[in-house]
Amino acid sequence: MDLQDPDGDLVRRIGQGDTYAVEALVARKLPRMTALAYRLLSDRAEAEDVVQELFVRVWRSAPGWRPGAAKFDTWMHRVALNLCTDRLRKRREAALPQDWDAPDPAPNAEANLVSRADSEAVDRALAALAPRQREAIVLTYYQELSNQEAATLMGIGVDALESLLARGRRALKLRLEQCHD
Repeated sequence: MDLQDPDGDLVRRIGQGDTYAVEALVARKLPRMTALAYRLLSDRAEAEDVVQELFVRVWRSAPGWRPGAAKFDTWMHRVALNLCTDRLRKRREAALPQDWDAPDPAPNAEANLVSRADSEAVDRALAALAPRQREAIVLTYYQELSNQEAATLMGIGVDALESLLARGRRALKLRLEQCHD
């Protein structure tokens, strides 16, 4: 087992064709990677597509993985960020679904709608941030990475990350205040 990288043993076993190791790594990483992609893309289906592509890349890269340069988790985050960035660049306006204005017949629909509206307001405010600010906030607050880990992933220094976080928090606060006015 690689003492420096908590995923090192699993990656080595995946590279040797161990299907149980694949299942274990997916179980360990799927929720975080899906949350990362969703927070950056604001689209569940796209996030799932990104994560599927991410795990295909993990499977393909595992035989050649050499520990030491970076933790495997760091590499996975970087690949996920790159895949999300590519999707955001290619994104086009999508038409509304035909039933977009259909009433919700479920009990407590109004309370659920208010809660969903608040969550959607945060998602919209997050999506409206500058891409680097959004990445910094998602990595530190939603992915719970340390400032050092997030800065390394983004290829910047900790001071630059903290500056992005400060500007991002101010922009989020302003956008959310505007939503409630």
